[in-house]
Amino acid sequence: MVALAAAPAAAQSAAINQQLDTWMAHTNRVAPGKWGVVVADASGHVIWQVNGYDPMTPASTVKVLTTGFTRTVVGGDARRATRVVGSGHVDPATGTWVGDWALELNGDPTLERPGKTGPSLLQLAQQLAAMGVKQLIGPLTVTTTAGDPHSTYPSVWSDRDRGRTFAPPIGPVSLNENVAEFRIGPGARVGARPVVIGDAPNGVASLVAMLATTTAGKTSHLGISSQQASGHWVVSGSIGLHAPSQYYAIVVNDPNTVLDAVWQHATAAAGIKWIKSPALTSPTPANRRVLAEVVSASLDSIAHEVNTRSLNIGAELILLWGGGPVDAPEKLMAHVRAVTGLDAVHLVDGSGLSDQDRVAPVVFTTYLAKFPLTPAGKDFPMLLAANGSGTLKRLARGLPGPGVVRAKTGTLDHVVNLVGYLGRTDGTLLIAMMYSGATTASARQAEWDLFRQLGAHGIVIPPTETSPSNGGP
Repeated sequence: MVALAAAPAAAQSAAINQQLDTWMAHTNRVAPGKWGVVVADASGHVIWQVNGYDPMTPASTVKVLTTGFTRTVVGGDARRATRVVGSGHVDPATGTWVGDWALELNGDPTLERPGKTGPSLLQLAQQLAAMGVKQLIGPLTVTTTAGDPHSTYPSVWSDRDRGRTFAPPIGPVSLNENVAEFRIGPGARVGARPVVIGDAPNGVASLVAMLATTTAGKTSHLGISSQQASGHWVVSGSIGLHAPSQYYAIVVNDPNTVLDAVWQHATAAAGIKWIKSPALTSPTPANRRVLAEVVSASLDSIAHEVNTRSLNIGAELILLWGGGPVDAPEKLMAHVRAVTGLDAVHLVDGSGLSDQDRVAPVVFTTYLAKFPLTPAGKDFPMLLAANGSGTLKRLARGLPGPGVVRAKTGTLDHVVNLVGYLGRTDGTLLIAMMYSGATTASARQAEWDLFRQLGAHGIVIPPTETSPSNGGP
């Protein structure tokens, strides 16, 4: 387990208290608002606090708790599977699959992400081709082990956030984080239709209806709109023959429509002809077997990316993974209360995007202390971003090196938080800083400054096997 150094001596604690008093006095002047701050030693003992027991809006720091919960349920080495399932056989004369088939999607956050890690539907189609399948007949049936095989916007997310790239639909069907990406470039000559240059996930270009034209010059006046009924995007306007390509990243409101297009592309690329027609036989789910399967990276790998990038869809899919399709937030809360012994937590999602969430700062420091002591808590700090990476990029300077801090940011309108571990020679500190107010930029700077002050001579937190009797959890 991660070795969290022993508690600071009394004289050292007094010095820390003096630093914190000075920091708070300055911070209240430059970033007025409500602050909730707890600084604790490695055992969770509170050294210093301001409003530490008051529930506040946690924002993305909830992801710390979601990570620990799902790791407890499924284990850090668990992987999420995407499959083709069916019952029947391959006709050896024609290569036609005779029987029923379906795609089983279970909410792999890494599925179909060209340019990033993760499996693809093409890999599934290639496995079918390798077993002799040359033709699939029937509609695209989608199934899942995780409830309703559709992805939707969580009701607890605000209307102002839904449909933005950081807040796409959530559920078993997730391709390229449910964001469609493509570039529009000029056609070969003036008057020609512009062209789609690259797409993610592969195949989504087939959903782009091109009504724009290529004009002379270097300027572009493109517009893009969504057709809700068909799930297509319509590009209108013009782009100059010598203009640079235009990049679009658009949230997918209907992931199942995109799934259909991507599966069509994948089967064609694998040499399989897919004839979309009514099913030849009645579905027999009870008799289906796995025909092809791809799996995600380990939960720990996914969790590290989710926490480093602060990926909301990833956190929600991790919660679905651990909590299932029914009452997952309640299960998450029960886990946090069981670990900490504290009740000052109310969660309605796994990402912290909802402004209905509430957590007291002391809940975070207690969790950071106690969760690594559980069977699922080995090396838990390593799942959080290191200073200088991801959302902690601005902590690249002012500390001895990467890994002195392992923490998670949280940001919403009028909310900026920072929760995590700080390595010091005199003992690892657990810090939870939560701010609500109008001066968020100054508040964030104050949070960076405190970590730099307390960690100016810090040490890298190492992933080591250390028993509690030897000074670590």
